[in-house]
Amino acid sequence: MKLDLQEIETFLRVVELGGVSRAADDLALSKSVVSKRLSDLEQRMGVKLLLRSTRRVVPTDTGLAFYQQAKEALQELSEAAETASLHDRGLCGRLNVLAPMSFGTLWLAPLIARFMRLHPQLQISLYLEDRISDFEREGYDVCVRVSRIGDSALIARELARSARILCASPEYLQLHGTPENLEALHAHDCIGYSNVASRQFWSFQGEDEHGELSAAAPRGRFSTNNGEVMRELAAAGQGIALLPSFLIHQQLQDGSLIEVLPQARPKPYSIYAMYPRSRRASRKVLALCDFLQQSLVDAPWEQ
Repeated sequence: MKLDLQEIETFLRVVELGGVSRAADDLALSKSVVSKRLSDLEQRMGVKLLLRSTRRVVPTDTGLAFYQQAKEALQELSEAAETASLHDRGLCGRLNVLAPMSFGTLWLAPLIARFMRLHPQLQISLYLEDRISDFEREGYDVCVRVSRIGDSALIARELARSARILCASPEYLQLHGTPENLEALHAHDCIGYSNVASRQFWSFQGEDEHGELSAAAPRGRFSTNNGEVMRELAAAGQGIALLPSFLIHQQLQDGSLIEVLPQARPKPYSIYAMYPRSRRASRKVLALCDFLQQSLVDAPWEQ
């Protein structure tokens, strides 16, 4: 059986992105071309690989098994091509990187720009989302997470740490007073982060048997799923926010934000580069992880 590599690559992206339209946009193709490649692949193989509806495309059991094996085979092929050209051209091929919105915008994008200047044959697609995704299913090679880690399916390399700091503007504290303990937060407007449960959001280091002291759920008129928006609302005097130091270190330096309750800092977050245990990391994945680790060894927000 003679298979077409473009058809297989198109099939992989449709499965990873969950639809023909999204795959077409990602591959810079028309939907009709993507659909034809899928039909031709199924015809060549004589099996049904995908179940299509008006809203989503999902693989059949046969399609999922083919996806997993084809993904590994194409990675092996890419590795072979990369090895053959490494001495002449350096790293090549494509990397799909997933990162949180704020960290990706402020810190990761400039670092990736530097990395690409070092490796001009390398193509990188950076996707910024704060949600936790199905990493392998969606086709990412590397993801960066700012969190406490707990996913054994991924190999995690710590790049840096980031303190989490309660902060507010001088104007807010002058108007409403500075809280002297965690209980005093009940009387304040607290800006909420809607991507995590409130109990996790307000968890502080303490001396109890669990090593943590939790304040009550934050009370406030505003919440959002974006840290930069939280920072801007806090700087505008709209309440107290709990934010990572990588996001507010400049504002703390220039005085537009002031740390509140420094004696009750939450446990810091670690910033990880992660890739799947289930497949061998390519040279370009390892090179990017090495570069990020070296670049963030003295993270400026922790100085």
